[in-house]
Amino acid sequence: MNWLERHNREKTNKNFINNLTFGEVYNRVTDLAKKLSSYVKNEKRVAIYSNNSVDMVLFFLALQFLQVEILMINVRLTDQEITKQLQSLGIKVIFSYDNKFISFNEVYQSKQEDITLVKDFSSENIAVIMHTSATTGEFKAVPIRWKQFHAHVKASEKILGVVDNDNWLVILPMYHIGGLAILIRSLYNGTQITILDKFDEAEVIKLIESNEINMLSIVPTMLNRIVDRIEKHSLRVVLIGGEFMPNALVEKCIGKNIPIYKTYGMTEVTSQCATFSVLEYPEKIDAVGLPLEQVDICIANPDEKDIGEVLIKGPMLMDGYLGKENIIGYFNTEDIGCLDQDGFLYILDRRKNIIISGGENIYPKEIENVLYAHPKITECAVVGRKDERWGQVPVLYVVSSLDETEIFNYLVNKLAKYKLPKKIIYLDRLPRNSLGKVLKKDLDSQIEVD
Repeated sequence: MNWLERHNREKTNKNFINNLTFGEVYNRVTDLAKKLSSYVKNEKRVAIYSNNSVDMVLFFLALQFLQVEILMINVRLTDQEITKQLQSLGIKVIFSYDNKFISFNEVYQSKQEDITLVKDFSSENIAVIMHTSATTGEFKAVPIRWKQFHAHVKASEKILGVVDNDNWLVILPMYHIGGLAILIRSLYNGTQITILDKFDEAEVIKLIESNEINMLSIVPTMLNRIVDRIEKHSLRVVLIGGEFMPNALVEKCIGKNIPIYKTYGMTEVTSQCATFSVLEYPEKIDAVGLPLEQVDICIANPDEKDIGEVLIKGPMLMDGYLGKENIIGYFNTEDIGCLDQDGFLYILDRRKNIIISGGENIYPKEIENVLYAHPKITECAVVGRKDERWGQVPVLYVVSSLDETEIFNYLVNKLAKYKLPKKIIYLDRLPRNSLGKVLKKDLDSQIEVD
């Protein structure tokens, strides 16, 4: 179903995107689609290159009326990386917020064509294509169809609920699934979103304390920068994912009655597959989520502690990467974790991040969590370094005013000896991508083998 058309009839005067109503968005989108038609012509796929903006959303929705597949380009990629993505998908038409490609302004100033727009979106249609692992240069194209978006929205609604006055703040980039999913949920549910072009701490605090927004999707790095400044709020949902969240930050939010919903997911499963309310289950603080409705999570190849590979199956799971075989059965997330007796999922680390030292598995997240509990540890990341005797040993990268002796003294009674960092490297800041994830591959390149 074309939900924008439906809301145009039923909620035409209700705000949808910032101060634009559903009716205004519908009129702008249909007019824009008729202008875009002359650029798209018979192309099967096109691309959008843009930071968050109202225009970005209007172009995304207008292109859906033309039934083309849309590649969302990460604006932080190099020209070489962008060219590689475009060529791999055979995309020749790209719309951009600036003059890098076909500018939004050029399209706005063009003439409309007299065409009939699509009224209904087939559930099998690919709505968007997103590349994963773009920061490593090894792109895998994830096609997300309307059937997966529909399954995601229905399952997410069961956990998060929907209130008519919901207004979801969009600060995560919409060229990532975490940001785009906010738009899709609100489109289906007929609720409002407020878009910021970037993460502005003062503006986010203002929107929270003025009660203009009651829902927020954010990554731990961002939340840590504003949590101490939140004096009052009427937040209904604060969805946290995309990166490891230190327990110290979770506990701080609990103390302020901030309704944290920890979530676990990825592009391949249309953003979410496990979520839970921390305020409702404070005893599950270490978990990342409870499987959403119709989501099946199992642990493959478990060890004696029932820790193993996290596998997922469900209707929001992609059919398969473009150009690759379709997924049959479960999808291997390449994360290592376990399920407790109540079905809550715990992620110990990415499989590639696990350090095997003298036959023992070391999970960097465990060490990082202990460190983040110290008030003078601003940022930290643990990676493995090759070692002739042990195979690998942990190395700590840290942003802190503590010296090495103080850090070791802090850790020595909290971690087994083999888990203690064999080297500490101080940095001004850790390298992160646009979602706030630490780029451990960039840290790996800085390690010198003794």
